[in-house]
Amino acid sequence: MSEIKISAETRSEFGKGAARRIRRDAKVPGVLYGHGSDPLHLTLPGHELLLALRTPNVLLSVDIDGKTNELAIPKSVQRDPIKGFLEHVDLLLVKRGEKVTVEIPVHAEGELAAGGNLLEHVLNALPVEAEATHIPESVTVSVEGLEAGASILAKDITLPKGTTLAVDGDAVVLQVLAAQAEESAEGEAEGDEAAEA
Repeated sequence: MSEIKISAETRSEFGKGAARRIRRDAKVPGVLYGHGSDPLHLTLPGHELLLALRTPNVLLSVDIDGKTNELAIPKSVQRDPIKGFLEHVDLLLVKRGEKVTVEIPVHAEGELAAGGNLLEHVLNALPVEAEATHIPESVTVSVEGLEAGASILAKDITLPKGTTLAVDGDAVVLQVLAAQAEESAEGEAEGDEAAEA
């Protein structure tokens, strides 16, 4: 995974009013913390940060006031529920070679066995431990030909080198469900109406 460089400024104003002023300038308030250091309150460029956060578990190289450069990963991102713009971001300091626990998206590929079966994502994201500078973007799992009742467990997923599971290996990640017959659902509804009369 490549690093995305982003410049930030330290901020000394806090509270709702200050946050609104920052957002009005197309910037995002944030906090950088970790490794026992005091939290550092930052102002980050909104558009650049939004683009960077499109990559899951992105590694950010944060240039603070043009003086220091820190590596960080997003820990918590708050968005406006209606408009979707960034309201606040928490960044976690990391070091090269350090292991971090993150969740990576699980993608399924292939066609299920015939019969209208449904694929359920029990875990949309898989908790893993990986080196901060080598966090995988996602894992892909083949569901080709799986029948109803089949499950894929966390331990069945092939992870990239240097990445280990941070969840019980027997945790179900994907399972195949038999499609429910629509006729039986309609029949039950008619039976309920007859019982009420």
